[in-house]
This record gives sequence, structure tokens and C-alpha cells, in this order.
Amino acid sequence: MTREYIRLYATVVITALVLPAVAQNTKVFKGQSAIRGVSTVSRPVQRQWKGVFSQKGDDVFFRNDFPGARLNGMVKVNDTLYTALITSENTPVNGSPWYAFKVWAGKPREITLKLTYQQGSRHRYPPKLSKDGNTWTSVEAGDAKKIFEEDSLPGEYQFKLKVSKDTTWVAAQELFTSKHANAWLKELKSKPKSSAEIIGYSRLGKPLTVVKMGNPASKKRILIIGRQHPPEVTGQYAMKAFVETLNAGTALSSQFLNDYLVYVIPLMNPDGVDNGNWRHNDGGIDLNRDWDAFNQPESSAVRDFLKKEIADKGNQLIFSIDFHSTQDDIYYRVDPKMKGNMPNLISDWLSKTQEQIPGYVPNVKALYSGGGTFTAFSYFFKQYGTEALVYEIGDNTPRDFIKHKGEVSAQILMNLLLNK
Repeated sequence: MTREYIRLYATVVITALVLPAVAQNTKVFKGQSAIRGVSTVSRPVQRQWKGVFSQKGDDVFFRNDFPGARLNGMVKVNDTLYTALITSENTPVNGSPWYAFKVWAGKPREITLKLTYQQGSRHRYPPKLSKDGNTWTSVEAGDAKKIFEEDSLPGEYQFKLKVSKDTTWVAAQELFTSKHANAWLKELKSKPKSSAEIIGYSRLGKPLTVVKMGNPASKKRILIIGRQHPPEVTGQYAMKAFVETLNAGTALSSQFLNDYLVYVIPLMNPDGVDNGNWRHNDGGIDLNRDWDAFNQPESSAVRDFLKKEIADKGNQLIFSIDFHSTQDDIYYRVDPKMKGNMPNLISDWLSKTQEQIPGYVPNVKALYSGGGTFTAFSYFFKQYGTEALVYEIGDNTPRDFIKHKGEVSAQILMNLLLNK
């Protein structure tokens, strides 16, 4: 990182709107309320106009013609203030207002950017900045206070930024598009005891790939999926650390992969990710509400794959985990009173995670107690008796802790499964 690059980020100043201070140790994130069924029949989505936004006589430019971008409009208010309009792919939609765009100028200057959203939506993600699309820095200090509940978030967000002929990337979170996912998949399938298979295609024809790691003759299987919701990059990072630990080439992981076969489906919603959607796939649907009706090709592809791999061959799906992001770290589980293939596995896993990460207290909530299987983890439990879990990472959880928790969690799981 160059000195000029460091100075660029050191000059970023939050103005006008400051996120409310919430003491991290005095309030516990309440998490998702009971999940209800909704129609998952496809609905129209809004297509972004793609290109360069500029105004006559001005030498500050913005663009959104790259994978993962979302910028629906840009207005120059005065000589230094620019207002970005960010709108969702359709409505109603979860409050996850994703944005990503590039900015540059004919000559160096400092501008003020105001992020605004459609009526009823609140700003959620403090901007991340990059000079190359790979290395990112947040405009907020690492010790910024957490925002736990959606109703405490501001309606818009304003910050200052130094721009020049060198392009600056501005995004809600670090970009991890299908290009990044495919590069990671290539690494995974090149490892010993690994292979890859296309199990279906998205609505726009992007392949849905599963990597198989471990012993293909084993009757004991586990499933890892992620990125049903496009903006949830921190969940992707957690999954990456988790999966890489399962196949790290250590004595523990080698023994584990001799005994188990692991399915990894890291990108459930490639269309939504690459189109910069807030929540939905290209069918305008939240994929994590389609695990009962199966109206969307992405969820249907996983259902059909598991039927072929598990039900039709007499194998057993021991454990499944679905990675997501939300306001703060939380685990959603099946009601402990409901027993799966390996009773107490989830409870033991969570308690040992707490033991092995000093000062960490897992926030756990039972989110499925029977009935309709609208979400992936509830479907996996009801259909296969798997010990199912949703692993949620906070939007602003430090990236080094995400990696550490993912690694420790995977090590604990392997030890538990090998000793059950």
C-alpha cells in the first residue's frame, strides 16, 4: 500500500450523520423474528442503467458498469456535494441497501458524497474504499460502535472523499462476485480428495457449482452453503475460513476427510451478487424463503442434488450450515427439543466454541420449531434430520475475528464429528 493510498483513506471524514453510539457490551442483538411463508413466484426486477454518470462541464465521474455494482442515479448539488440514489431490484425487500460504484476526477479535489435510498429504507453499510477492487478500507474507525437494530440506522449517509484521476471504488462491503467465487472454487477443487460438479444454473444461466471434499465412499455427509443474499460478504468470508480449515492438509483435516464427504456450495445467488441486488435473485425472490415451494432454479438445483446424493443412495446428511450476514453475530438453530441425526452436536459445538475463544459468548436463537420449511436450514433438518445451523456474521465484525472464528469453529466441528 503506497503512502499516497494511506493518506487518501486517512483523509476520509464522516460528516453530517454520525451513527448512534451503542455500547457493545450492554445490548444483545435480538436477531430475526419468526419466519413466515411468502410467495416465491418470480416477480419483475429493476434493471440498472449501466455506464458513466457525469454532468456537462463537470470533471467528476461515476460508473456502475462492473459486476457487483449498484448506482441508480447521481446528482451534482453544488461544487462539492454529490448525491447518489440507491434503489433496490424490487419491493418489498429486506433492509440491505447495497451500493457499489467507481469515482474519479480530472483534477484532484475533495468532494462530499451523500448516499440516499428509496423511501422507507435506511443506510446500513458504512462505505468501503479501494484503489484496486481488492484491498479495502472502511471510512469508519475499526472501533466504531455497533448498530444492533435496523430502526437505529440513519436514513442517509454523508462523507468526504479525495478524488483524482486514479479511480476510487466505493462499496457497501468488499466486492466478492462470481469471479472471485469461481477463482476460490478452482483452488478448492485442485486440492487432494476434491472435485467439482455443476448441479444446475441460475435464472441468467450462471453455473451453480458444488465442490466435493473428502471420501466419496463415506455414508456420512455434511453440507455447506452460502451467499443466498447478495450483500452478505462477511458470511462469505466466514465460510471461506471454515471450508479452508476443513481441507487444510493438517492431521485433523486429513483424518476428517477420510471419514466424511463434504459438499460446498459457496454461491447460491450468482445473479443477485453480480447485479448488485439488495436481497433477491433475478426472479425478484428471496431464495431463503423458497425452500418449501421451490419456485426458483437455484433452490431447486440444491434440492435435486441432495435427493440424488443423499436420499437415493442411502447416505446420511449429518450436519449442514448456511452462512449469512446481519447486524451482529448470531447463530440460528433448530429448537433443541427437536432431535436430528446427532443429538446435542450443535449445543456441544457452540459451548466448545465459547471455551476456545476467550471472552466470546455466542448469541444463539432457536428459529425453527416445526411447520413449513421456508428457509434452507429448516428444510435440511426436516427432510434429512441433519443437525442444521445458520451462521450469521455481523456487517462490521472485524475481518481478522471472522477468520479466527471460522477456523476455530471448523476445528471444533471436525473433532466432535470424529469422536461422536
